[in-house]
Amino acid sequence: MLLWSVMLCNFAVCDLLDIEYPIVQGGMAWLGTFELVTAVSNAGGLGVIGSGDAPTEWLREQIRQTREWTDKPFAVNIMMMSPFLKDNLELILAEKVGIVTFGGGNPGGYLARLKEAGCKVMPVVSSVALARRLERLGADAVVAEGMESGGHVGETTTMALVPQVASSVKVPVVAAGGIADGHGLIAALALGAQGVQMGTRFICSEECIAHPKFKERIMEAHDRATVVTGVSTGHPVRCLENKLTYQFTVMEEAGASQAELEEFGRGKLSSGVIQGNVEEGSLMAGQIAGLIKEIKPVKAIIQDIMTEAQQVLDAMGKLQVRG
Repeated sequence: MLLWSVMLCNFAVCDLLDIEYPIVQGGMAWLGTFELVTAVSNAGGLGVIGSGDAPTEWLREQIRQTREWTDKPFAVNIMMMSPFLKDNLELILAEKVGIVTFGGGNPGGYLARLKEAGCKVMPVVSSVALARRLERLGADAVVAEGMESGGHVGETTTMALVPQVASSVKVPVVAAGGIADGHGLIAALALGAQGVQMGTRFICSEECIAHPKFKERIMEAHDRATVVTGVSTGHPVRCLENKLTYQFTVMEEAGASQAELEEFGRGKLSSGVIQGNVEEGSLMAGQIAGLIKEIKPVKAIIQDIMTEAQQVLDAMGKLQVRG
């Protein structure tokens, strides 16, 4: 167990976020609720409230419920496209949330005020250029998210993006996209990351409020079960393939306007992941879904990842390099 201990103690991201394990929960809209967030934080990772496009009153209740259920660090994820963006940021400042993550755009204009208030800021980036810019503006860490992830995606894979970001910035880098087990954690560390962010794996946890039918679809998924739609809108999204993604693709190919596509997609995420409409709703999930075959408590998921990571390290230690 000595190697495991050394591995954990050497990570700046664990010191920065005051967490035991270098595992961050993705800030998933509708699913990053206090039930999942507190389970992840209590298990030694960083739970993240996913504010999505939820109103400020909802976010206030989530923050306060989280504090009732855990005394461990947690974060709030802010989606840059949210109509409640500014109000939610004011709430975060008023509630003195210690860690903030951003997704879906460039949050550079908001970093200074958050930093002045003592917040640790960890934006999600999909390019080296944005990582460098946000580091200059005061980001404490960045999440380098590859196109394998669920939800809004960029154009670069995790394998290619993480080492380029890690070699371009001095702040800790957290790898995201296509990671769900101990092998993925070790791979991310080998690429230069200080930790990992996972969303899809945590959907299939006992504590996640996702509809059972959505969880079943993830566990039934194979390696090519996801597709990317919405490329024409400038905000591509990866989801499990279903009737909705087919209809969306048909509309895009027929030249539907961005306004028409946005209206068609309105309300579809909650319909799919909360209400269980697995054919007509949006099922945001990453390509790693094909690896997930069972539902477990969050604590067991994290412990399994760390145990497997240790086994991988042990096996690597036995390898001999031949000259």
